[in-house]
Amino acid sequence: MHWRRKWQPTPVFLPGESQGREAWWADVSVVSQSRTRLKRLSSSSSSNPSVFTGSVHTPVVPEQNCYNKHLAVLNNSSWFTVKPFANEEEYKNTEAIVQKFQNGIGEKLQQKLLQRAKGRRNWLEEWWLNVAYLDVRIPSQLNVNFGGPASHIEHYWPPKEGTQLERGSISLWHNLNYWQLLRKEKLAVEKVGNTPLDMNQFRMLFSTCKIPGITRDSIINYFRTESEGHSPSHLAVLCRGRVFVFDVMHEGYLMTAPEIQRQLTYIQKKCHSEPNGPGVAALTTEERTRWAKAREYLISLNPENLTILEKIQSSLLVFCLDDDSPHVTPEDYSQVCAKILNGDPTVRWGDKSYNLIAFSNGVFGSNCDHAPFDAMVLVKVCYYVDENILENEGRWKGSEKVRDIPVPEELVFTVDEKVLNDINQAKAQYFKQVSDLQLVVYAFTSFGKKLTKEKQLHPDTFIQLALQLAYYRLHGRPGCCYETAMTRLFYHGRTETVRPCTVEAVNWCQSMQNPSTSLLERKHMMLEAFAKHNKMMKDCSTGKGFDRHLLGLSLIAKEEGLPVPELFTDPLFSRSGGGGNFVLSTSLVGYLRVQGVMVPMVHNGYGFFYHIRDDSCWCVPCSLTLPFSITTIKSAFWMVDSR
Repeated sequence: MHWRRKWQPTPVFLPGESQGREAWWADVSVVSQSRTRLKRLSSSSSSNPSVFTGSVHTPVVPEQNCYNKHLAVLNNSSWFTVKPFANEEEYKNTEAIVQKFQNGIGEKLQQKLLQRAKGRRNWLEEWWLNVAYLDVRIPSQLNVNFGGPASHIEHYWPPKEGTQLERGSISLWHNLNYWQLLRKEKLAVEKVGNTPLDMNQFRMLFSTCKIPGITRDSIINYFRTESEGHSPSHLAVLCRGRVFVFDVMHEGYLMTAPEIQRQLTYIQKKCHSEPNGPGVAALTTEERTRWAKAREYLISLNPENLTILEKIQSSLLVFCLDDDSPHVTPEDYSQVCAKILNGDPTVRWGDKSYNLIAFSNGVFGSNCDHAPFDAMVLVKVCYYVDENILENEGRWKGSEKVRDIPVPEELVFTVDEKVLNDINQAKAQYFKQVSDLQLVVYAFTSFGKKLTKEKQLHPDTFIQLALQLAYYRLHGRPGCCYETAMTRLFYHGRTETVRPCTVEAVNWCQSMQNPSTSLLERKHMMLEAFAKHNKMMKDCSTGKGFDRHLLGLSLIAKEEGLPVPELFTDPLFSRSGGGGNFVLSTSLVGYLRVQGVMVPMVHNGYGFFYHIRDDSCWCVPCSLTLPFSITTIKSAFWMVDSR
């Protein structure tokens, strides 16, 4: 079994670049937004040329501040701590290593890092594209991609056979309207207070694809705003191992939902009445170097194969007609979330920035390459589509007229026995990997955001402490944890790491397991843990985190040809999560209906997406090897609230 990449990177690219090499890293990141702000996604102005313009340069944390936080003893306001994972002797050893680094090579590396930052608006971007995602060789479709189910089933679109194409055409039409908002730069710039957030990631949603390389992948972004020039306007549709494309613009106007449905009907009838295709898409699930070699061979067979690949790569998105009918109810999204991660690999193009999946029973979901953007971009488009479906009562209310539009074009790859063997091998390794997948998606309905705020507790911190308690109860030890902090206040900002497993959180967990601890003592320890976490999140979001800084120092050392500093080989560094070794990888998806799912960072860990509604909490624990108990998580919520 291959596992996730070191340091958990996510690339982001410069505007206007068709193939960039600028990136920096993150795990899944989702910004929590108010319903009012999300409903006003489109600006009333005719044009907003500053939508994709960045702002403040990414800062470099002062060196001393970084070390203090690493030790979490020298600075009371620090948050990264190795202490919960060390005995006294180990901790003293780490303290000595940090002091040695600080007084020695660390000072030299810091000066070089500051020098690098002077010439770049974001000093991490270029590094991240290469060392994080694109150099990683493990299969990315399961290990890197993220996704989530559409929440249409909670209102007008419950599961129903025979609705796949009609609903699919409406969903596509709303997605294409979002694409047009981006093209026309009418998407309102998001703000925190009066400060605008960087919007560059939204450029990467449509017409973006990762390309496999022998030693390093690359990413091509074909998207252009109207002011920048031509942008692709065709969709790719995958059905039963075959590939089709059609243009969504006709005579200068966007197709209507009935016109899109006619195109989808043509494709489905053709695929259901003829043999299945070879399923070349399954190759995108392979280990990256094997996929790169298979792609090179495919192109060598016939130059037309390259033309076909480029049409898929440049498509707005890939629409996946999936024959599965996963069970789903408003209270249980488990099966559909699993299918989004481990479904038919012949109808997913794993390297595309956006796969929109339409299941046979009219249920929808998304699967996206994490490299171009963080999950908050997908959250925004999914919520936009869901709100429009809700407002229109799940129906198409426009013209029923269908113009005379050319039928979709089928893209037929030239394949031989070797290509077919490569496809079979890719499918075999993929199904072996996904066979270990475990996840559940249930709602905790006893209370939600409303009650926690009434008790003057931050809802996100509430969940994080509940997770720490649940892990402690299951495993009898602290769990090093990653949580996403958004850094879009800065130019091309992505995320910073919050470390929820603090000394304060562990002290509280221990008190909850100790029957001799009084309720008053537990409450005091819990409030201390809340205060520490809240400050961590605020600091990390405003450029005062340290994980990215430590990474920068290690990369400077590598760039200079120096040995890996002892700071990064110290066992406590990885044991506390350093180098992407977090056993809990968590992200808040927000306070809306949108859900998400992603696998863990490490083989002995958990991936944990969650979103919080007024009267419920939706948790998505996911593992590839470990058992877990949703009952333990739910009881942890009650224990946090027992104050």
